[in-house]
Amino acid sequence: MWIFGYGSLIFRPSFPFEERREAWLRDWARRFWQGSTDHRGTPEAPGRVVTLVPEPGARCWGVAYRIASERVEEVLAHLDYREQGGYERHWVRLETRESPPPSEALMYVAGPTNPLYLGPSALEEIAAVVRSAHGPSGPNRDYVRLLAEALAQAGEHDAHVAELARLL
Repeated sequence: MWIFGYGSLIFRPSFPFEERREAWLRDWARRFWQGSTDHRGTPEAPGRVVTLVPEPGARCWGVAYRIASERVEEVLAHLDYREQGGYERHWVRLETRESPPPSEALMYVAGPTNPLYLGPSALEEIAAVVRSAHGPSGPNRDYVRLLAEALAQAGEHDAHVAELARLL
């Protein structure tokens, strides 16, 4: 089984895996449109974390992790808990540089029907929230910084993430 990470799973997977591959997903874009009350914010002051939104022609870079069959239940239980703030499982087809690519991968996406979905806002407004938000996993600005650094180290450009990091 493969898991696709496009946010904090890139820089902090926190589960055992057998293989890690750079991967990308077509027609989805990474956006800081999801509220976080359990990791990078609190119920009183939600932070902002990424989710994916459908966008024709977009390409979202991330990381695919292959999970050993005997660890799948353990890893899914861990991820279901970690991604409980509005995220749902979603099966996707990925592309990778290595052949063959995974036939399917599981990713967690927080869509517009969940109660913590904040939706689009001006990046300046998102930056203002991120500057002040802090949760059990640390400052919200660290999440943005670590994601921006991971993308830069991979040689990947994400305009949304890069601009938000610049504003911070």
